[in-house]
Amino acid sequence: MYKIKVGEKEYDVQPQPHDHTAGTLNGKEYRLDLVKERNGMHLLKDDQSFRISYIDMDYETKTFSLQVNGNTYTVEAKDRFDLLLEELGMEDLASSAVNDLKAPMPGLVLSLEVKAGDTVSKGDALVVLEAMKMENVLKAASDAVVKNITVEVGKAVEKNQVLIEFE
Repeated sequence: MYKIKVGEKEYDVQPQPHDHTAGTLNGKEYRLDLVKERNGMHLLKDDQSFRISYIDMDYETKTFSLQVNGNTYTVEAKDRFDLLLEELGMEDLASSAVNDLKAPMPGLVLSLEVKAGDTVSKGDALVVLEAMKMENVLKAASDAVVKNITVEVGKAVEKNQVLIEFE
């Protein structure tokens, strides 16, 4: 179960297990035809075509900026774990125990915005990673002090590789 917010509108999305091209959207069944492209995807739903381009992807806050058929939208996503923490009044817990920053995907380190010893605040830019010909700014999930930087500018990284360690 996901809760997706686009602007002021919220959507409950329940994809089928192992098949995200089918499921329910606000209780109604959906089926999508989806083709992944270099910087996004092409999606067909109910004889309508949508070309989606990724503009900015913040995996820590699960906030994404997408361009759909030329229009730009900010999308916020909450998965079942985020919803459970919210229901229990513990939504800050998700980002309070972060000990490191890991690469959300394979890519190339374009720049490091911090150095060891720096104090960072939630939302501060830490690393710019190029993946799929797109620049992704990885941001701090919580306030922290940078303990160690384990990567170098110009070097390739793998998914889940530790990029920065925090105290």
